[in-house]
Amino acid sequence: MASLNPSGYEKFSGSPPKQGQEAATTGIPLSSSNQYFNESCETNTRLQTKTRVPWSSGLCDCFSDWRSCCITCWCPCVTFGQIAEIVDKGSSSCGVNGALYTLIACVTGCACCYSCFYRSKMGQQYMLKKHPCGDCLVHCCCEYCALCQEYRELKTRGYDLSIGWHGNMEKRSREVAMTPIPPVVEDGMSR
Repeated sequence: MASLNPSGYEKFSGSPPKQGQEAATTGIPLSSSNQYFNESCETNTRLQTKTRVPWSSGLCDCFSDWRSCCITCWCPCVTFGQIAEIVDKGSSSCGVNGALYTLIACVTGCACCYSCFYRSKMGQQYMLKKHPCGDCLVHCCCEYCALCQEYRELKTRGYDLSIGWHGNMEKRSREVAMTPIPPVVEDGMSR
């Protein structure tokens, strides 16, 4: 916006302009409610935090799914890669995430620092409670149990982690395409 003052500086006059008058540009908001922020945004955020749901299985229910438990125990990078691909919605692959997890584990010995961020991301996507404690603490203390729990959660939500994100989307689109659409029968008409 061009300044009317030749020096380029406009001083705030102290009272907001009346209807039809142009406001001086000061960078100071005149009200707390505008096109970018209003008080209902804060209220909505507070309501969302109250509606978090519990995990579908407990942290120590690893043996309820023996297959994922064994894979996670002997090769956690595979389980982590599968989880990360689904949580990232296919924007990163299982192989890349698994390799990065392995590299971090070999170099630093703390792959939990990487995997805890995916637990947080998953918790935000599905509105999951942070239980029994914070995401990073769960991964630091019980890395394998946390990975197994995340795997089971995604499986419970209908994902087949072995086929990846794109495979799951193809599977769902085929299921939707195969769902018969009931015929529309208007009142007074017979088939």
